[in-house]
Amino acid sequence: MDAAFTAEQDEIRRTLRELLTKRCGPDGVRAAAATPAGYDQELWRTLAEQLGLPGLAIPAEYGGVGCGTAELVLACEETGRALLPSPLFATAALAAPLITALGTEAQRAELLPAVARGELTATLAAPLGPALGLLGDNAGDWAGGGRAGGVQARPTAEGWRLYGQADQVLDGHSAGVLLVAAHTGGFARSRTLLFLVRADAAGMSRVRQTALDATRPQARIELRDTAAELLGDADDDGGDAASGVPGALARTGCAAAAVLAAEAVGAADRALERTVEHVRQREQFGRPIGSFQAVKHRLAGLYVQVQAARSAAYYAAWDPAAGGLALAQGLEALRGAASEAVQLHGGIGFTWEHDIQLYFKRAASDELLFGPVHGLRAHAAERAGLFTGPAAVAV
Repeated sequence: MDAAFTAEQDEIRRTLRELLTKRCGPDGVRAAAATPAGYDQELWRTLAEQLGLPGLAIPAEYGGVGCGTAELVLACEETGRALLPSPLFATAALAAPLITALGTEAQRAELLPAVARGELTATLAAPLGPALGLLGDNAGDWAGGGRAGGVQARPTAEGWRLYGQADQVLDGHSAGVLLVAAHTGGFARSRTLLFLVRADAAGMSRVRQTALDATRPQARIELRDTAAELLGDADDDGGDAASGVPGALARTGCAAAAVLAAEAVGAADRALERTVEHVRQREQFGRPIGSFQAVKHRLAGLYVQVQAARSAAYYAAWDPAAGGLALAQGLEALRGAASEAVQLHGGIGFTWEHDIQLYFKRAASDELLFGPVHGLRAHAAERAGLFTGPAAVAV
């Protein structure tokens, strides 16, 4: 395997960094996160029209760029550096792959070109860690944890109807279409299916939640007799569609984990850069605090941790099966870099006004949403048979 990036891939990274440096400074991040949509819609249109960002991994036949996970990983490393508030992850790494994998030809032809153009944003309404298979086998009853038993689907003469609630839905308040995971079939034939719910569907209430990380907006979705369209083909009880849902979610989860790992690496790298800049300028006892050996050792350790996480994320870009481990390493690197950044910035690092708190909140929020780190590693070890196969006996 040739792990070197092509000239085109390097150009994606360079162009995106230049644009975000100009358009997405710390003040711009705060302002965008505070808007009703939770992101800068003008910047999103620029990213879609000039760089084709939402369509990077969408097949060319549906209006996308036709690239793969590697290009999306590189792009999201740069958006992570800037802590860019945008629907890119939910739309391009979660919803679009599921529509591609499970949708009918009519559904793909209708939705994917609009997504690729940046005209339509989408998201997945499901408990992300369990649904994507990051923390365990996702073939079980993972969609039933809401206040009213998760989301339930009922077939009627007019089509499917959804009832229930989903919390912590990324960009759920602003997405143009939601992929809602819902149970159907009753106790005897219980199964989880994915349904398309349009933003203007009657009976749906969407409320933006107060989140620890304002740069990654979340929403509560309440469904009361809401009309929905089954994603994919199925017989009357959803049998055909159910067979492919866990596998498609798990494959999407592996690729999404690689993307998230790259986001975390980008944020960790930028937090480390800002900390190095600070310790070079901050003086104590008549000399920069960065000249003290103890500070040098701490920063050197962080540098090694960030570079190792970057290598893991890049490997997962070519082999998404390693996405869970790469995500664990990326989240751990971001947590370490953000924590040390707060400490080495001194008193100012604890203030709400300083930008370093944004990185700390991203680290804590992502681990709550997709982790914890030890859970990601434990599941990866279980899948690899580390504690049940011959290797465990040898130990």
